Amino acid sequence: MGVLVGFIGIAFVYAIQWVTTFRTGHWWTVLTLPAGGLLIVWLYRISHDQNDKGTNMVLASLRAETELPMQMAPLIFISTVVTHFCGGSAGREGAALQLGGSVGSMLGRVFRLAERDKQVLMLCGMSAAFSAIFRTPIAAPVFAMEVVCVGAMRYAALVPCTIASLTASWLAGKCGIPLAKYTIGEIPAFQVVPALKILLLGVCCAAVSILFCVLLHQTEHFLKKYCKNPYLRILAASGVLWVLALLVHNQDYLGIGGEVMRRAVAGQVVWYAFLAKMIFTALTLGGGFKGGEIVPSFFIGATFGCLFGHLLGISPSLCAAVGMAALFCGVTNCPLASMMIASELFGMAGAPYYLLAVAVSYLLSGYYGLYGEQTFLSSKFTGGYVSHKTRQ
Repeated sequence: MGVLVGFIGIAFVYAIQWVTTFRTGHWWTVLTLPAGGLLIVWLYRISHDQNDKGTNMVLASLRAETELPMQMAPLIFISTVVTHFCGGSAGREGAALQLGGSVGSMLGRVFRLAERDKQVLMLCGMSAAFSAIFRTPIAAPVFAMEVVCVGAMRYAALVPCTIASLTASWLAGKCGIPLAKYTIGEIPAFQVVPALKILLLGVCCAAVSILFCVLLHQTEHFLKKYCKNPYLRILAASGVLWVLALLVHNQDYLGIGGEVMRRAVAGQVVWYAFLAKMIFTALTLGGGFKGGEIVPSFFIGATFGCLFGHLLGISPSLCAAVGMAALFCGVTNCPLASMMIASELFGMAGAPYYLLAVAVSYLLSGYYGLYGEQTFLSSKFTGGYVSHKTRQ
């Protein structure tokens, strides 16, 4: 799984990089948004997968509630690349989880594995894809195991997921994809005043994460309610995205937005950047384009954190890093993976600050999240047993 999904992930990264470079050098590609959207809807229609639930379907399959269709992997690969070529505001991890999960499910059926073994193979695929695409090999297996059910990690999958993740990451490195690294500027000593400011940042990130999740889900529900035809819905979303792109006069909120995140970690930010990214992403995914929500959450966390640092007089660079980790935790409910991602992206120097903000964001974000099929086994507040899904 590490080799197979690793190579698929590598091909996906290079495809996204190529279309992003082409788009940023040719402004007219944004004009293809309607055509790209219609192509995506048509592809899902002809494959009889128009009710695709994306990553939610992968999570449901890991609980043996549904079967993943064979065509999920090529569909999400092609449609995400098309979305990024046209300038849709989306991430890559949705494709990573769906690619890895669907390949694992397909191989499980081919080899006629028992249901539990097939689910472990799916987790291996998710770990490998996440590791190859994001180059965070330590966090990848933990995230794959943690995201399915909060409070109940499948530790039987730890060794195979770890091997798959490290293998895929090693292959990606050999193919020229560097590890994901950011350099933080000033990191103040861990004392009462900066710790209290970071605690407040964690509180704010929890609120922003809830706002982002609600905006994503409600935009999708609104567009589906008032524009039932998927072709018309994606055309309407394309038109609104055109207008917003003209209003901001740049491509900062189209595609992944990696350059904006790097500027935020360097301490530079436009005050409305996090709000703009929320709106662009909600329209893109709610309208029917394909991609992920996690990279946009990194963008939102980095820009909001940087702004927070400027306003409260604490290192904007550190706050951007903390914001990325805390917002990721708020939208995924995965505190262990959030800490590991922060450590891999930014190093261990700011670890006490990451831990404080991640813990607070996890607690106060409640039961909201990106994935409606994510379940909670234990209460965030009392430690008692609960059993319900993420709020939409």
